[in-house]
Amino acid sequence: MRIFATGTEAALKLRPDHPLYCFRPAVLREDAQQFMSLFPGDTAYAVKTNGEPMVLKALVEAGVKIFDVASPGEFAAVRAASQDAEMLYMHPVKAQSDIRLALEQYGIRVMSLDHEDEIAKVLRIVRALDLDPGSMTIYVRLATKGHAAYELSKKFGAAPGHAVDLVRRLDRIGFKVGLCFHVGSQVEETESYEAALRSADWVRNRAGVALAGLDVGGGFPARYGDDPARKNKPTPPLEDLMGQLRRDIVEWEFDTLPLTAEPGRVIVARAFSLIVRVLLRKGRRLYINDGIWASLSDSWTGKITLPARFIPDPARRSRNGDASKVTPFKVCGATCDSVDILSRPFWLPETIDTGDWIEIGHIGAYSLALRTRFNGFYPDDFVEVTTPFGADGAAESFASLETMGD
Repeated sequence: MRIFATGTEAALKLRPDHPLYCFRPAVLREDAQQFMSLFPGDTAYAVKTNGEPMVLKALVEAGVKIFDVASPGEFAAVRAASQDAEMLYMHPVKAQSDIRLALEQYGIRVMSLDHEDEIAKVLRIVRALDLDPGSMTIYVRLATKGHAAYELSKKFGAAPGHAVDLVRRLDRIGFKVGLCFHVGSQVEETESYEAALRSADWVRNRAGVALAGLDVGGGFPARYGDDPARKNKPTPPLEDLMGQLRRDIVEWEFDTLPLTAEPGRVIVARAFSLIVRVLLRKGRRLYINDGIWASLSDSWTGKITLPARFIPDPARRSRNGDASKVTPFKVCGATCDSVDILSRPFWLPETIDTGDWIEIGHIGAYSLALRTRFNGFYPDDFVEVTTPFGADGAAESFASLETMGD
């Protein structure tokens, strides 16, 4: 992998005509180690966020020893990065063959579930392999709802009363039992975790079972761009959110239990930027070589404000417009699909034109994981960059709440 100081240097030297990912391993290590220093328990990186081999390898080198996995593909990816890493199989609904693979081949002994039929699946495999249920910890996932960019309780989680029954049933069988929850992705306020802890306390008191641990899930917010049109209060800094979470854990008397968190976005978002090229400027529209079916699906929802920098092509000798004036452009993706248009405009210098580049920052979470091969487009070119995004100048752009007509 070629190494550059900045994304601008990579763009001007390589002149990429296809999307180019800029990987920043030093930033990834810094953000992983910061999280581990702030959270009062174990950190299990959520592989779904970005499971690229280079990411997993860098996290292992940064000291991450536990990974939250959801599929055989993720089992194999983690094992390829580290023979010693512990894996937590926290997908609540699993294929029986995958449960067997996890237990028999990968030695996984921690799982989650939210329904009695999942208990039956796990128990069948445990008995078939002649395993001691006491060697396993099963976390019962609680349904919770918080204020977050993406709410994650629509599919998973047992209601509190149901959770009490599940905890008692697991305990009777002989499993070690914990509680877990997930308040959503990119939480917007600290109260989301407090409400989930209150629910966990309610279940604990009524179940009457000694818990083996508490997993507070993910949701920890990453740093993105600042949108001056945003009316809601800004996302709380990680230090503030974590400080309040530590206080809430003590207040609800969970501080005596083994604790686990499953961060993803907060660790990996800043580790990547994406350099795209303007294939065509058509009035106030920019057609770029990426889009919602590739790296930008996370921003398509309109929930995330991505910072971006204009990288002008020095080969263009003349330009129209005022370089100091920032104006909104509708951004269209590379595919033939007419819905491949970002839901909000990018604000960029008025002089941007065909052949220029845009470096989109903080794209490490979900962008690579969600890219598709639709229309035959699949960005897969990487360089390493040694400085954080914006080291060569502040972002000039943001995805605005303002809408645009055609």
